Amino acid sequence: MWRPHSTSQPGGCELGPRPIDLHLSGLRDLGAEITESGGRIRCRGSRLRGRTLVLGFPSVGATENLMLAACAAEGVTVIENAAQEPEIVDLQEFLNICGANITGGGTSTLRIHGGQKFHGGSYTVMPDRIVAATYLCACAGAGGDIYLRRAREEHLSSVAEVLRRSGCVLQRDEEGIRCVRNGTLRAVPAVRTAPYPGFPTDTQAVLMAALLKSRGTTVFEENMFESRYRHVDELRRLGAGIQLSGRVAVVTGVERLSGAAVTATDLRGGAALCVAALEAEGVSRVREINHIDRGYEDIARDLTALGAYILRREE
Repeated sequence: MWRPHSTSQPGGCELGPRPIDLHLSGLRDLGAEITESGGRIRCRGSRLRGRTLVLGFPSVGATENLMLAACAAEGVTVIENAAQEPEIVDLQEFLNICGANITGGGTSTLRIHGGQKFHGGSYTVMPDRIVAATYLCACAGAGGDIYLRRAREEHLSSVAEVLRRSGCVLQRDEEGIRCVRNGTLRAVPAVRTAPYPGFPTDTQAVLMAALLKSRGTTVFEENMFESRYRHVDELRRLGAGIQLSGRVAVVTGVERLSGAAVTATDLRGGAALCVAALEAEGVSRVREINHIDRGYEDIARDLTALGAYILRREE
């Protein structure tokens, strides 16, 4: 017997409107009964049936949720305009090891044969590509020579291309990625965020931080979220030269940055403040690090291992 379950509206970083309509409409199309009341969502899925779902936007979260629901549905579910991120492929491979029958991961069309008998399995989750991008940008901004074990450049091709254009040397092998930066970075052609395989919105802030002392001017265009520049005011406290106009940020490199007290307003913006602080003269204090902790196991430990001096203090 299926019992209804309820959950509160999802939270996360405040990046502007983040509707879950794609999630809910897709689940309803599969046969789920969903009601919304008083800030809570009540779901009941007594009998789900496979069908073709066409997403209005290639949302990673919606694609993943619908993949999971389709595994329990009768018949075949096809998801069109699906997200193509490596995390979708990773989820597909994990579910298939556990008994699912899913094909198409990494393309815009997924096919899920529901009703398969699930069982346990052993699987190694892919390395976090946004964490890897953060540490590459930290090296680019502060300078040095680092090696990231298990990082995969094929998951970071758009980020790697920009870093190479900025003057970094990136080398990959079967075990990971090496990044070397000597000398001053140079500005790069316009960076426009887009769904995978485009430039990831989650890396926009840390790349911006890396380029704060570059020669020339770099234009950023944020096309995924309306409020993804909340870190800009905090970067300015360090002396950054950034001008905003709607979804566009113009970053003009400066000769020096100075340490300051700054506040993390969201996950990736907080990581960007850490990257910028490595480039600044003097001491910087980053507050509200609870945002950063949601996406990094221990950013202070990792950056310290790469040569930074970071002291974590609980207030």
